[in-house]
Amino acid sequence: MITGELKSKIDSIWNTMWSGGISNPLTVIEQLTYLLFIKRLDELHTLKERKAARTEEQIESPVFDAGQADLRWSRFKETAPETMFATVRDQVFPFIKNLGNGQGSTYSHHMKDALFLMPTPRVLANVVDQLDGIDMTDRDTKGDLYEYMLGKIATAGQNGQFRTPRHIIKMMVEMTAPTPKDVICDPACGTAGFLIAASEHLVDHYSHEIYRDDDARRRFNEETFHGYDFDSTMLRIGSMNMLLHGVENPDIRYRDSLAQADDDEAEKYSLILANPPFAGSLDYESTAKDLLQIVKTKKTELLFLALFLRLLQSGGRAAIIVPDGVLFGSSNAHKSLRRILVEDQKLDGIVSMPSGVFKPYAGVSTAILLFTKTNSGGTDHVWFYDMQSDGFSLDDKRTPVAEASDIPDILKRWQQRDTESDRKRTNKSFLVPKAEIVENDYDLSINRYKEVEYEEVEYDPPKVILERLAKLEEEIAQGRRELAEMLG
Repeated sequence: MITGELKSKIDSIWNTMWSGGISNPLTVIEQLTYLLFIKRLDELHTLKERKAARTEEQIESPVFDAGQADLRWSRFKETAPETMFATVRDQVFPFIKNLGNGQGSTYSHHMKDALFLMPTPRVLANVVDQLDGIDMTDRDTKGDLYEYMLGKIATAGQNGQFRTPRHIIKMMVEMTAPTPKDVICDPACGTAGFLIAASEHLVDHYSHEIYRDDDARRRFNEETFHGYDFDSTMLRIGSMNMLLHGVENPDIRYRDSLAQADDDEAEKYSLILANPPFAGSLDYESTAKDLLQIVKTKKTELLFLALFLRLLQSGGRAAIIVPDGVLFGSSNAHKSLRRILVEDQKLDGIVSMPSGVFKPYAGVSTAILLFTKTNSGGTDHVWFYDMQSDGFSLDDKRTPVAEASDIPDILKRWQQRDTESDRKRTNKSFLVPKAEIVENDYDLSINRYKEVEYEEVEYDPPKVILERLAKLEEEIAQGRRELAEMLG
């Protein structure tokens, strides 16, 4: 959990860059990301130096060559602002941009498009000095620091992209309960929030298993997490986010998921966690043909759902956020996809979320779809939950209201959902038999099945209400007369 002291330090760095002329929050994060990466490289080299000193051997795979000592954070941070600025701009930046040529982490691969946008030597020196004063040896501290910075992006991106609230991500991860055997994918990963939450779940529950030996550690760092995006800035930010959360080399790649067909990706993943872009539509010509074979549509939210079905291996499971329209849309494409989920796969549950969950970014009503790919059916009944509060106010301020959160109840009831057949439809959670869903033309909107209890309210007769109004008017008139007398 980020502390008040750390928060104030980040706010100070943010203000330094803001007052220095960098007004775009995404640019601020990107420039800080580069500096954090440079600092990280120096830390890695220092660890290798210490290991070599203990074993009295040569440094294994050094980050910096003997003639590159001036490029290290620990070295240039001690120089004058003008010297530091020239070193970082003319030497350090070209160095990290070339790291992706044949070696280095996923993040270094995405550095080739990076731009150095620090405005002045004074701003750079100030930011380097402040970053150096933050102890980032702890993985949780580094992760919290970065998450707090990402939280400062207060405007939605293009094409309906916006950050998923961290507590919603964590709930979805806990509902799907990843294990070390899972191969996890987010085909619209953005800042990699879902992949990070999944990695934290694995560390919390299976740390002995994932760090058991070199092979297990390599599998966790390199083979477990896969994310795609077509925004190069997001790829850099997402990769660094993973790195600072302790995942050294995840598979974070450039890919236009809906336009590129790749047979190697089909049925590759055992768990998909995603909140794909809702807005917009694609031309048939720019959409992967194998997706159009599943469902012929131009709507991105439906195409992503078809993509998830294609990417999941048999027995794989998914937790994805969809706009409410996916649940009740009347087009052939909407109905076809819902029929596939109910008849051909195993639709496990639907959590209907209130419309304020994504504020201040958007007020769209959404739901979480949870299903298992079987290719042989298996849906006997579907578990519904009507979330009314996520623990925050549903206005633009989103202030915490922890005592009202439905999330603990959702997690508890999800675990015992098969025992809820007797629960009334007036409750927040209940089961709906498959046959009833089929009768309703595969409508998955919770309003189709939930029953609302109306309390009978008794009102006084109109004559009594009029008498009461007359009495109030007489009291007001009397008060006005008394006031007039007092004023002479």
